[in-house]
Amino acid sequence: MDITLARTFLEVSASGSFISAAERLHLTQTAVSARIRTLEEQLGRRLFVRNKAGARLTTAGERFVQHATTLVQVWEQARQHVALPPGREEGVSLGGELSLWHPLLADWLIWMHRACPDIALRAEVDSPMRLLDRVHEGSLDIAVLYNPPQRPDLISELLVEERLVMVTTAPDGAMNPAQYVFVDWGPSFAANHQAAFPELSNPPVSISLGPLALTYLLSVGGSGYFRIGTAQPFLADGRLRLVKDAPEFSWSAYAVYARRQEGHVIERVRHGLRAVATAYDEPQHGDDIGSRPTVRGGKQRKGANRRG
Repeated sequence: MDITLARTFLEVSASGSFISAAERLHLTQTAVSARIRTLEEQLGRRLFVRNKAGARLTTAGERFVQHATTLVQVWEQARQHVALPPGREEGVSLGGELSLWHPLLADWLIWMHRACPDIALRAEVDSPMRLLDRVHEGSLDIAVLYNPPQRPDLISELLVEERLVMVTTAPDGAMNPAQYVFVDWGPSFAANHQAAFPELSNPPVSISLGPLALTYLLSVGGSGYFRIGTAQPFLADGRLRLVKDAPEFSWSAYAVYARRQEGHVIERVRHGLRAVATAYDEPQHGDDIGSRPTVRGGKQRKGANRRG
């Protein structure tokens, strides 16, 4: 059976929609429908019931999910093993959210180059849900994500936990709503931010990337939320100040991998991630201005353990 048929089936199953699956696979809806029809003809069973709400698995479709997953996993493992370049004994693939690559995952690549020269590396950037799906299906060995949802078949290992704090360029340490910069630290942060600051629901400036937001803030002035480690050098030299009594939100990044992947190669990868995360968790230099985290569990604290 063509592996692309199994992949397409899993995409439709995961999204519950032929339209969504087509978007994620960068195909037309007609192409997705044709693949599913071909698969159904090969199996001699109908796999989906299509309705206004999307696509629902039939009983046969539900039985086929695990088989399709296994097919894709075995193929990916075989492909990666056969395709190893000369001089490399093992291979590993790692994916991460875009803004996690600097500096955390870039430092991990350098660490792997120095400590594990016998391992071939494949590094990718993708959306959080797509990364989780790919770890589940076996086309990716490990993913590094902010606050990933729990899945029974995946292990989430905490790498870094820090705080998001509100800082300002104002000499008096006050937050001026007219100069507030909303930084997109993910849906949990957005929900808690809305609850804590309903008056800032329509900020004058919204930026989705932490480094860009900090560069903007330091250039034109204002207030916003950033990692305490990122803000620390600027708090120390007086360019930023903590906003008094502003709530703080926890920050966390995790390594996610499948239970079947527990082995010596994944352990070496995890060791490298933990090694660079330990350094990453420390306050950064002024030119190292962080990345986009998501708060863990939506926790927030009032005035706890201020630093700087």
